[in-house]
Amino acid sequence: MAIVRELFSEPNDLLICDAIVAEALSGGADDEITGIAALIHALEYVSTHPDAAAWAGASRRRLRQTSPRRLGDAIIAGVAWFNDATVVTRNPEDFEVQGVRVLGYE
Repeated sequence: MAIVRELFSEPNDLLICDAIVAEALSGGADDEITGIAALIHALEYVSTHPDAAAWAGASRRRLRQTSPRRLGDAIIAGVAWFNDATVVTRNPEDFEVQGVRVLGYE
């Protein structure tokens, strides 16, 4: 993927959290999982800090009526908020509505 090459070619802190690992490894063929697992191991793992989890809960509560958030997306956004990071995703609207920085790709 071009976005992966671009991100690794620049001096970025590339983070991954528990919600992303669980989501990324929950589907796909075996050969896809092997590639995904290799990418996961190349990133810096950060755990979900309690403040990030509380932020995620507040985000879900705030958006419940207008734009319900899946728990995983809320946790990912909370981790991004806590670490002042940008979410890289094919679904930017899922995170933009939560108020975190997003880099969308196709």
